[in-house]
Amino acid sequence: MICCELDVTSSTHKKITGLWQLYIIEQQDPVSGNWHEYKNGMQGYILYDEDENMAVHLTSKGYQHTDIIFHDFIDTVSMEELKHRTQSYVYFAKYSIDEDNKVVTHSRISHSNPNMWNVEVKRSYKFKGDTLVLKTLENRDSPLRVKWLPYK
Repeated sequence: MICCELDVTSSTHKKITGLWQLYIIEQQDPVSGNWHEYKNGMQGYILYDEDENMAVHLTSKGYQHTDIIFHDFIDTVSMEELKHRTQSYVYFAKYSIDEDNKVVTHSRISHSNPNMWNVEVKRSYKFKGDTLVLKTLENRDSPLRVKWLPYK
C-alpha cells in the first residue's frame, strides 16, 4: 500500500516563501496618522524559506558605498567604522503564520543587537498584488509599515 503525504502547507506560507527586496519602510505619525518614509530611506532583504526559517538584513541607503576599510574579527576598529556598522540591522528567526489573524511571528534566534536575541515579534501581513506588506505590532504608538517586492 502506498501512502501519500498530505500537503498541509498554507497558501500564505507558499506565497511568502522566497527572497524579497525592500521597497520602502514607512513610519506612522502618532498624532496625524500619516505615513512617511523612515530614516530617509533604507535598503535590504527578507528571506522566508519552506522550513519556517527567515532572515532579514536592513541598512541605510547606499551602505555598501563607502571608502572605509573594514576589518573582520579584530580587537580594535576605528570609530568611523563602528558608526558605519551601526547602520546594518540583521536577524535570523523561525517563523510561524496565523492565517486567521493575518500575523506572522518571528521567533528570533540571533540579532545584530544582543538585547534582541530570543525575542519574539509579530507582524501583520497582507499582499497587495506582488507586494508583501508587513506592519509592526509591538510599536503601537508609532508603527512601521514595510513593503517588500519579490527579488528578481
